[in-house]
Amino acid sequence: MDEGIRRKILNLLDQNRIMTVATVRPDGWPQATTVGYVNEGLLLYFLCAKDSQKAANLAHDNRVSLTIGHDASQLMQIEGLSMAARAEAVTDRSEAEKVLAKLPNKYPQQAGLTFAMPKPEDICIFRVTPAVISVLDYSKGFGHTDLVTVSDSRHSI
Repeated sequence: MDEGIRRKILNLLDQNRIMTVATVRPDGWPQATTVGYVNEGLLLYFLCAKDSQKAANLAHDNRVSLTIGHDASQLMQIEGLSMAARAEAVTDRSEAEKVLAKLPNKYPQQAGLTFAMPKPEDICIFRVTPAVISVLDYSKGFGHTDLVTVSDSRHSI
């Protein structure tokens, strides 16, 4: 992967904290939902309820598509990324605890939580490993995208 594109992807991941993730329902319909995330390099992590439709969808088919971006005040400032990826449940307790510890860091202005963070056994945590990333950058031209195939983005958190 070109180092400039890699830096652009990592900057977008680090600058944002919510994404839209699309899963495949058992009936074949796509389901898109908004979730918060943390990342460790190119790996992304998100949480959901154990009894959620998203968790059921991923138990059936772990393929996901996702988008990350933010609102831009000028048309030619639009940037973001989309990914084709696989989501796997995090089963290692130490990895899950590290993810949960990172989540509040995405919200540095947070004055304090009025509730306790969930415990790993109370929720599902998914690790998202990208296969293909499309980087959208209008500053390079209207609708400009760079397509990147990711050979291996696994890192330990």
